[in-house]
Amino acid sequence: MFPLKDNIATRRTPWVTIALIAANVVAYFLQLRGGGTLFGGPSQQTVVDWGVIPYEVTHPGDHCDLFQGQVVCEGQPGVSGMAEAQPSTLVTAFSSMFMHAGLLHIGGNMLFLWIFGNNVEDAMGRARFLVYYLLGGLAAIALQTAVHPDAAVPSIGASGAVAAVLGGYLLLYPRAKVLTLVFLFVFFAFIELAAIAFLFIWLGQQALFGLADLTNPTGGGGGVAYFAHIGGFVFGLAAIKLFANRQQYDYVKPKYPVY
Repeated sequence: MFPLKDNIATRRTPWVTIALIAANVVAYFLQLRGGGTLFGGPSQQTVVDWGVIPYEVTHPGDHCDLFQGQVVCEGQPGVSGMAEAQPSTLVTAFSSMFMHAGLLHIGGNMLFLWIFGNNVEDAMGRARFLVYYLLGGLAAIALQTAVHPDAAVPSIGASGAVAAVLGGYLLLYPRAKVLTLVFLFVFFAFIELAAIAFLFIWLGQQALFGLADLTNPTGGGGGVAYFAHIGGFVFGLAAIKLFANRQQYDYVKPKYPVY
C-alpha cells in the first residue's frame, strides 16, 4: 500500500521537507563511498559504524564492530578486545536517521515524507517542523531500544521520524483524502482513502509485524525496526499540539456559505 498524493494544498513552499529529502538522498550516495551497491545500500561496515545500535545506547562506552561478518560488542559474554574507534552513540542517533538500506527503502520513506510532511510543515512552520522531525526520530530509537535493549543490530532509516510526521498528520487532517496504490497479489488498484483509514491500516501493519518481531527477534520482523515506527508515530500524536498552530484553510472551511 503506497500513498501517491493527498488533497490538502500547501500555502507556501515546504523548504524543510525538501531539504530533508535532499539531505537523505545526498547522504545515501555518500555512504556508498565506503562500499555497497546502488540498489543494495551501504556496506555492512558503514551501517555498523554510523547506524544506531541498541546495545551501545544501553551500555555507554561499549562499542560494537564486525567480526567474521557478525556484529559483536564489547562486554558481551565471550567477547574480548576492543572495537575500532567509531562515532559516538549521540552522533549515530542522528546519522542513522539519514541512512537507508537500499533504493526501495529510501524511496518509500521519501515518498511518505513528501506527501505528508509538506502539510505538517505548513501547519507548524519550518523551524518547529525540523525540531519535531528530529525528536520523532529520537523517540523512535528510544522505543526500539527499550524493547530490545541488548540487540546488537544497527537501526538505520528515516522511518521513525517519518512515522512522527504521520502521527501529526493523522490528528491535523484525519478527513483528508489520500490516493493510494494497493497491490493485491499480481493485481493493483488505485483507491482514495480517508487519511484516518490509511494511517490506521499502516499503524496496524506495524503493530502486527512488531508482535512477530517480539516472538522471533532474530528474524520475525524481517529486519525492520517496527517498534521504531510505533515510537515515532506515538510521539507524533502526543506532540503535534505543542508544535502545530494552524491548519490549512481549505481543510477547515465550511462546505456551505455562512451569512
